[in-house]
Amino acid sequence: MLSSKTIATIKSTVPALEVHGTEITKLFYNMLFTHNPELLNIFNHANQKQERQQQALANAVYAAAKNIDQLEAILPVVKQVAHKHRSLGVKPEHYPIVGKYLLLAIKEVLGDDATDDILNAWEETYSVIAGVFIEVEQEMYTEAATQPGGWENERNFVVDRKVKESDVITSFYLVPSDGKAIAPFKSGQYISVTVDIPNDDFTHIRQYSLSDAPGKPYYRISVKKETNPSKPDGVVSNYLHEHIDAGDRLKITAPAGDFYLKDDSSPVVLLSGGVGITPMLSMLKSSLNQNRKTTFIHAALNGKVHAFHDEIIGLDHPSLDYYVCYETPTNKDREDGLFNREGYIEKDWLDETLPMDPDTHYYFCGPLPFMRAIKESLTKLGVKEEKIHFEFFGPAVALEPAESQK
Repeated sequence: MLSSKTIATIKSTVPALEVHGTEITKLFYNMLFTHNPELLNIFNHANQKQERQQQALANAVYAAAKNIDQLEAILPVVKQVAHKHRSLGVKPEHYPIVGKYLLLAIKEVLGDDATDDILNAWEETYSVIAGVFIEVEQEMYTEAATQPGGWENERNFVVDRKVKESDVITSFYLVPSDGKAIAPFKSGQYISVTVDIPNDDFTHIRQYSLSDAPGKPYYRISVKKETNPSKPDGVVSNYLHEHIDAGDRLKITAPAGDFYLKDDSSPVVLLSGGVGITPMLSMLKSSLNQNRKTTFIHAALNGKVHAFHDEIIGLDHPSLDYYVCYETPTNKDREDGLFNREGYIEKDWLDETLPMDPDTHYYFCGPLPFMRAIKESLTKLGVKEEKIHFEFFGPAVALEPAESQK
């Protein structure tokens, strides 16, 4: 437990963290990797280059300070991050290293304002929060290893099949090298895939949603190839597309994640944009297996990049309503009548299309602008916060109201 003095001291730093939070976390990561380059084998380099990880950590530190007198308020975030940490292999011995450089960054950025009282309070607070993370993650490690078909750390899998789903998305069907059972998962969860790229100094770990229904003898991941050379997040996706084929081996961790289909009988609305279809497709199949009323809406640029359309049409389930939105449909898309709406998913169209049952749960995933637009639309339509569920591909950021539907 933190003392009242410590709580008051931490609260006093909230205004400074609001202004300097990202500056602190940028310096923190720079010092962390300079002195501990081996940790680059765990962290996603693309998120570092895009500064999403720095912003996410700044938000987390700010939230911890703001809610320091009611830490239970940040427990949902703790569990979400803990899932990612377990999937990446973060261990207790990493926490003192992180704490050391976080305090050094706070001291350097805040300068004379970082008094001994403030630094001591943050050291004490970090120790308490780190202890919570370590305890939660240890429970997750134990559960992952002891569940039926489970395992500890990484396990070798073989690519059984490689299937092109669209011009940019390819699926990889993964089966265990040892031929033994695999752990179950909840629709919406992900696995971590480790790749060692020739002539690269570091190992790369990426988390991919499981895109098929649970209960199969394989895991399926569906990877979008990033073709824009200016984007830093295409290193692994390009390697998988171009160099990993049937018969090749990949190391993966057991399924993880706190974004999954709730196990009840309530109606479901699933909304996805682009490769955000991957967790939604798994949820879709599970929802239909439970005969729940399900509305699925997918947004894509056009039919060339739209994955799994035939697979969804083939489900042909009486409980399913399926809609497709293309931003810029091709002439062939128009000829074939493959879409229901041209342009973006907008609030008024959702209002006309969705049943808006108060018991309905809404799940969505996709590019950040898409997610912001969907969150804003659902909120304006009066959907309660507890009925809205979403997943980020990468570090979580705020879904503040979007300025546009783009």
